[in-house]
Amino acid sequence: MRLTRVHVETDLAPGREVALPEGPATHLARVLRHEVGDACVLFNGDGRDYHGRISAIGKREVRVAIDSAHEIARESPLRLVLLQGVARGEKMDLILQKATELGASAFHPLWSQRSEVKLDAARADKRLAHWRSVVASACEQSGRAAVPEVAAPLALAAALTALAPGGLRLILDPDGELAFSTLQVDTTAPVLLAIGPEGGWSPLDREQLRAAGFQGLRLGPRILRTETAGLAAIAALQARFGDLA
Repeated sequence: MRLTRVHVETDLAPGREVALPEGPATHLARVLRHEVGDACVLFNGDGRDYHGRISAIGKREVRVAIDSAHEIARESPLRLVLLQGVARGEKMDLILQKATELGASAFHPLWSQRSEVKLDAARADKRLAHWRSVVASACEQSGRAAVPEVAAPLALAAALTALAPGGLRLILDPDGELAFSTLQVDTTAPVLLAIGPEGGWSPLDREQLRAAGFQGLRLGPRILRTETAGLAAIAALQARFGDLA
């Protein structure tokens, strides 16, 4: 039987007993009806799964005693970083969830000239916490023990300035100079993929991306929606250069 995996943001080690956060505790005890003695798996993003058993269930608390730690090798050799124009509501959740399942290693949400989503500071903080929860849940489901980073959303120019130097930098463009069939990727360096929001990239956005070293990649003749483009590109890159063989 498949063991329930739970993401927790705390130090884990064999021999420790851990109190689960309210959300996972409620899910285990009230939704899945787990009982004391049932096995489960905890992970905190350090690349290991921690196997344990429920040691106590209270009205507001579930505790897990950790028995053992296991290294998990489910990370792609291709480091894919998605710069994603912030999409509306469930579209953004879908992008983050499925890109995590497909092996993306980090996310940089951003705003550009044609972004349809505008958030003040308080709402942006809440959305960031929500996005990180979506990614952690996708790791629980997909078996990943390393949780991709979700950076705070920034304007395009600021996001480009904040990027570490190097790596192959791509935007999807039916008229781009790079063809997927002849694309060469150095898997020792990251691949940065920039996807625009629902309104697409403006001419100014494209100028900024080009100035930051992004090249156009032809991935078929059709224009894809924002919730399709990144996922299609990640799947194609993983199939050719990563671990979807």
